[in-house]
Amino acid sequence: MKKIGIVGATGYTGVELLRILATHPHVDISFVTSRSNVGMRVDAMFPNLRGFIDLCFSDPNSDELTDCDLVFFATPNGIAMKQTSALLEAGTKVIDLAADFRIKDIDIWSKWYGMTHACPELVEEAVYGLAELNRERIKNARLVANPGCYPTAVTLALLPLIQSKAIQLDDIIADTKSGISGAGRQANVGTLLSEAGESFKAYAVDGHRHQPEIAQTLSLAAGETVDLNFTPHLLPIIRGIHATLYVKERTGNEADLNLQTLYEDFYVNEPFVDILPKGSHPETRSVKSSNMCRISPHRPTTGSRIVVLSVIDNLVKGAAGQAVQNMNLMLGFDETTALMQPALLP
Repeated sequence: MKKIGIVGATGYTGVELLRILATHPHVDISFVTSRSNVGMRVDAMFPNLRGFIDLCFSDPNSDELTDCDLVFFATPNGIAMKQTSALLEAGTKVIDLAADFRIKDIDIWSKWYGMTHACPELVEEAVYGLAELNRERIKNARLVANPGCYPTAVTLALLPLIQSKAIQLDDIIADTKSGISGAGRQANVGTLLSEAGESFKAYAVDGHRHQPEIAQTLSLAAGETVDLNFTPHLLPIIRGIHATLYVKERTGNEADLNLQTLYEDFYVNEPFVDILPKGSHPETRSVKSSNMCRISPHRPTTGSRIVVLSVIDNLVKGAAGQAVQNMNLMLGFDETTALMQPALLP
């Protein structure tokens, strides 16, 4: 059994990690931290874990963290970078579910996250934890940067087109929508039911920090610069991301590109990417509480763009589930362990 620690386990991502890992056959959750809830039983805060997690929250500065084989950071941005060096020196592997190690250009990271990086020397080493792109590197990594939720849905939807050189890379539109849990568990007037319910809005239209993360990942996959317009929206639902991608084919490719075959062949061996039958429209409810990304490419009869639809659960494939997928790879387990549950309906 591998000893696992979770730093910052009181948010929605933290409780999802606990829920998934509670039935993992090869790990023992030995350390769960919360700076403001030291001594409180985990199942007192999260009653759904009663009978599954018999732990109290501990101080995140405890030396016991270094006894773990792997530590997840389910913390706000800027926390993991302050503790990661010591953990790696002790031989403990790290998966950061925040953004401390996602963006390779430190100046760009500082611009978007408004702080000075505490360990820039580790940023280059960190492996971007999208298994569908970096599986072999993740297996050998000691530090993984778990992708953001929007970047996961967008990147998986575009990778087949990017890597096949089928589309124009300077004219991509990413129109994305997320459930309210993506804003976190902290109190916020804007996410109160009476404020966000029965309403729908865009936000961060002038610039969102996930845009440079998406552009970086797609540019590396393409081998050249990718530019995109990224606009997020807030849905009056708890879970789920729906991404609609609009792209233009490169001149001359139109007659040769079979979208359905391209996507089915590209993801044929991926356990957590489901290419739906031609003409399908994926629903967020079809991935609720699952680690699946469901995708459907379309070529509308009007207009000049390809349209790709992509849905994930922002807390699972967009966060905790993907982190466990990465842990499985890093620790030598079957990649799908503890992650094959079907989605919840209704």
